[in-house]
Amino acid sequence: MSVGAQQSVAHTITAWWGPRLSTVLRFATPLARTASSVRIARSERAQAWPRRYALYLRAVDSAVVLAAAAGGLILGDNSPRGLAAIAAIAVLWPVALGVYGTRDASVLGIGAEEYRRVVAASFQLFAVLAIASVLMTDWLPARVFALVFSTGVMALLVVRWISRRWLNHQRQSGLYLTPAVVVGEPEDVRYVVRRIAASDGAPYNVLGAVLPGGRRGQSLAVDGVRLPVLSSTDDVVRTVALKKAAAVIIAGPVPGGNRYVRELGWNLEQHDAELVLASTLTNVAGPRIHWRPVQGLPLMEVDLPHYTGAKHVVKRALDLVLACAALVVLAPIMGVLALIVHFDSAGPVLFRQERIGKAGRPFAMLKFRSMVQDAESRLEDLKAEDEGAGVLFKVKDDPRVTRCGKWMRKYSLDELPQFLNVLKGEMSLVGPRPPLAREVGEYERYTHRRMLIKPGITGLWQISGRSDLDWDDSVRLDLYYVENWSIMGDLMILWRTFRAVVAPSGAY
Repeated sequence: MSVGAQQSVAHTITAWWGPRLSTVLRFATPLARTASSVRIARSERAQAWPRRYALYLRAVDSAVVLAAAAGGLILGDNSPRGLAAIAAIAVLWPVALGVYGTRDASVLGIGAEEYRRVVAASFQLFAVLAIASVLMTDWLPARVFALVFSTGVMALLVVRWISRRWLNHQRQSGLYLTPAVVVGEPEDVRYVVRRIAASDGAPYNVLGAVLPGGRRGQSLAVDGVRLPVLSSTDDVVRTVALKKAAAVIIAGPVPGGNRYVRELGWNLEQHDAELVLASTLTNVAGPRIHWRPVQGLPLMEVDLPHYTGAKHVVKRALDLVLACAALVVLAPIMGVLALIVHFDSAGPVLFRQERIGKAGRPFAMLKFRSMVQDAESRLEDLKAEDEGAGVLFKVKDDPRVTRCGKWMRKYSLDELPQFLNVLKGEMSLVGPRPPLAREVGEYERYTHRRMLIKPGITGLWQISGRSDLDWDDSVRLDLYYVENWSIMGDLMILWRTFRAVVAPSGAY
């Protein structure tokens, strides 16, 4: 399908779905929109939107499940057993989605957890039903069972994706956000506000800061924006009542320590405001964090990251299947690109460059040649024009790039031969950026953790700005991926990569 056709389909879906989603959620109270990057929420009923959005999701989930069950009923037999099985699916599936917390406010609009829970709830339910079917002697025909499950799961994920797109679009406009105040020392507050502002799906609207010794009328500079100081830490509860905040985010250590936080939580109950503690474990994802109460002491356990095991076997299987499929589908395009590169400039069609892979092992990474043949020898002449930060070398208008190389790089077409590296086991579809040997030689000690798993054709760096990222952000994203990757997260990155390639940004 052409890019124009894809955009047309996307526009049609958005045009059809948007008004209907707005109708379903018409009772959700919007928040006021502001021009500043730190948007201010003003709704007195801002706490209500998660419950109402969850009601909408419950209705949509039920409709999707009923549609899948109806399809199974049409294709299956009309025996009492078949009808009972379809009825059980129609009733139990929405219940399972609720039990697994797929509509919890904490997972809505951001990250892979919402999708993971939808898939996990569906798998668990159908595992139980499959066992029941065997025990009851073909309670439901296998073909009907497979059809209902596969179509139902895909439809649920598609509907959740469309709903999330709508929700995030509203959030970017200042709607459907939870009004919050951030409490802590100035540097801790700045860090939390920056992270919220940098996230596309963060559910909080920052009203202002509460600082030790702070006074109303003061302000705190956060990346050029003046964040209002609302009060001191001694007056948080009254500030919450005046500003109608629905959340208080503790950004770090505060005067009074644990006792202050505990009493603050009690006092916030009368205002129906939640207490949120910002973790200092900045590179640890939610699924690795578990709470274990021991004699009234809530202990937070952080699972160790695993670099081998069953998950990596599944990841390798996924790499093989998708890489083979991609090479078959893209073979004609790659053939045309090879001819274009051959006739565009002198030199080989494929460019082989030594990169460093898992555990520091070097390998020859393949790309369609996008630079002139003597590009490596001309590198020293361009060092003075280096626009990169850290160990990366980046020149936005690199004179060594060929005519076809400019548009191939823009749409990442020069990287298609790397599917062969995936088949050989040197790379993965998703992973950290594959570094050059000279870059690895300048790594700081902790940066070598990027090489604990295979480098990827794409990754968080690919969908978060590509060449526009500075060195520190590139390292942060790679380390976060290495320690927190998941199969569902990989699938989301692959999907977002497709979108980033269609609408490229930061590629040169």
